[in-house]
Amino acid sequence: MNQITKRSRLHQGYGRNGPDYRFGDQVDFSEIKLTFGFKTMTIGSWVTPEESRLSANLIYDSLADLAQILGVPPTVIGLRGTLNFAFGTGGRPGVQAHYAPTARTLALAKNAGGGALAHEWWHAFDHYICQHLIKQPTQAFASSAWLLSTNTIAHPLNNILSDFYAAVLLTENKAQPNEYFHVAKLADKANKQVYYALPEELTARMFEAVIAYHDDIENLFLAGGIKGSEQEKLGIYPLQRHRTHCAKIIHRYFSELGTILYQKQS
Repeated sequence: MNQITKRSRLHQGYGRNGPDYRFGDQVDFSEIKLTFGFKTMTIGSWVTPEESRLSANLIYDSLADLAQILGVPPTVIGLRGTLNFAFGTGGRPGVQAHYAPTARTLALAKNAGGGALAHEWWHAFDHYICQHLIKQPTQAFASSAWLLSTNTIAHPLNNILSDFYAAVLLTENKAQPNEYFHVAKLADKANKQVYYALPEELTARMFEAVIAYHDDIENLFLAGGIKGSEQEKLGIYPLQRHRTHCAKIIHRYFSELGTILYQKQS
């Protein structure tokens, strides 16, 4: 009975409204690795051939949607060939997905990873970009390192990314933490933990909310379970005005990055 329940989510599928990239074709994980520029692609031994086919299509469409939303070449998703991807390889009990900085691996659970892909990809990006944003960073993630250091590497894109971190984490005058942070801090206090208020988690939830509320593309495997959720109502996910403001900044960042990279390709 439990096995049927676990298998059912992949078979039911995930709601999606977006371009048809595959034109009905079946893809496999080797195509995902090549298309999106991952360093390695690991599939768990407990993933059946049918689950592999179903999940490959879901993951391919989701990553293509992410690249489309951000306006970047698909290989940007693999972070210059530094990001490893794992599906159904075990992981942590009760965890949908996670990003492991030491291994530079984004891992999705076989039965519960859907909906968390955008969130975890942001962690991977936030980790990757740290060395390109901060001189001698003391933290693994750029969002945390940025709060502790004003010694950023001079670059127009870094200026935009700094604006994004400031908009997500600080008040308008950049003098103190904003309401989004304080709500997360209260949630952490209630749960007797330090998690929601971490800068890397605040920025990841913001990014995932921006993706979830995109006007033209909706993909519940990429970013799901946010709209109308209790966490959103409580303010653990950003409120509309805050999200809209931050969305403009991060879309500008990736749009300008995409323009630079597409020009290099031409």
